[in-house]
Amino acid sequence: MTVRRLACVCALLAALALALPGPFGPGPFGAGPFGARPAQASKLKVPRFVSLRFGTVNLRTGPGRKYPIEWVYKRRGLPVEVIRDLDTWRRVRDRWGTVGWIHVSNLMGRRTVLIEAQTVLLRNGPQDASAAVARAEAGAIARLEKCTGAWCRISAEGHTGWVRRTAIWGLHEKDDGR
Repeated sequence: MTVRRLACVCALLAALALALPGPFGPGPFGAGPFGARPAQASKLKVPRFVSLRFGTVNLRTGPGRKYPIEWVYKRRGLPVEVIRDLDTWRRVRDRWGTVGWIHVSNLMGRRTVLIEAQTVLLRNGPQDASAAVARAEAGAIARLEKCTGAWCRISAEGHTGWVRRTAIWGLHEKDDGR
């Protein structure tokens, strides 16, 4: 086989490899490396509550790493309200009214609440007459399980019980916690 013919065969094989989907060539329209699709805003409703995935999360002034960090959260599980989706960034509001942008990788869908009242008794049923099973202090973070009317079932540090929804932050007025 001549050098020229060998070069033609190599060029033909390279052209075929680039035309194939997979690691050698482009896949479907919009696919990136390893089949990844371009990021899009979520199709979840806004506003909604999520929580911080890590113990240190940056809140930025805009939707991108080039924007300055305005605040650094140091509480894993802290609930925040998503008020806007933009690509892989979420505009959020915290309990104190601070608004900024957090990358989606720093958030999780697990619902948590922040105890607002000075001291809250967790009860074994959704009534004031139910026996107290634990006590939570202001600022504690608890996992939100469900809400029924004026009461929500929460759990934290091995304790589960019901609290009045007015004693916690991290859910909307008609939110059932799911």
